[in-house]
Amino acid sequence: MSVTTTTYQVTVEGIGTVPVTVSDRGSGPAFVLLHGGAGPQSVTGFADQLAEALGARVIVPVHPGFGGTPRPEGVHTVAGLAQVYVRLLAELDLASATIAGNSMGGWIAAEMALTGSPRIDRLLLVDAVGIEVSGHPVVDFFSLSLDQVAEFSYHDPDKFRIDPATMSPQQQAAMAGNRAALAVYAGTQMLDRGLLARLGQVSVPTVVLWGDSDQIADADYGRAYAAAIPGARFQLLPATGHVPQIETPDQLIAAIGDFAPAGRG
Repeated sequence: MSVTTTTYQVTVEGIGTVPVTVSDRGSGPAFVLLHGGAGPQSVTGFADQLAEALGARVIVPVHPGFGGTPRPEGVHTVAGLAQVYVRLLAELDLASATIAGNSMGGWIAAEMALTGSPRIDRLLLVDAVGIEVSGHPVVDFFSLSLDQVAEFSYHDPDKFRIDPATMSPQQQAAMAGNRAALAVYAGTQMLDRGLLARLGQVSVPTVVLWGDSDQIADADYGRAYAAAIPGARFQLLPATGHVPQIETPDQLIAAIGDFAPAGRG
């Protein structure tokens, strides 16, 4: 599949001009796919699969500061990044798009929906973080080793463990840069205490998809996300964890197709 990569200069009042690198593949109804703290590589393969399976155009921005990209000082919060991406929809001349996000990407997607942009058609949250749920905190990600990250993130972690000793210096630097950018945007607790209440203002059709083995943010956390959004549907995905686009992509595509069937529905 042909993929084009373009860096847009996106200007937002109060933030300034932000360079955003975007990969674009496929044709048909538009999906904007937002990655989490694991970086753009955590959704790249899935973006190709999604475009092919649903006959869709799938657009993947790299959050500034991730993947070795620059992050201007003016963009340093999830809400600010959401404003940048709403403006990016105009730069891309998208009349309507499904906004889909995993983990921190889901948080960004929710903030985008809260802007009330008429360019946002549907909202798809996959194991999203960002809210505060009593008794169900997001795990302290920054205290985890790479091995523990796998244990908390996957239903079958042994298939996805990473040995730092096998990583190149470039890969280690990219991972460190992603981690630093995540801390800037999401903070160490990865939440906005006011977000849960504000979710009642989301007015687009929404589905919340959740891995039943997610130990980064458990299923009750996901249920609370869905309950806060008027009309949202919650769907549990069996035998998968925090990143179903990596662990069980076919299952995730089927669930997305039921909600937003795109060009081949």
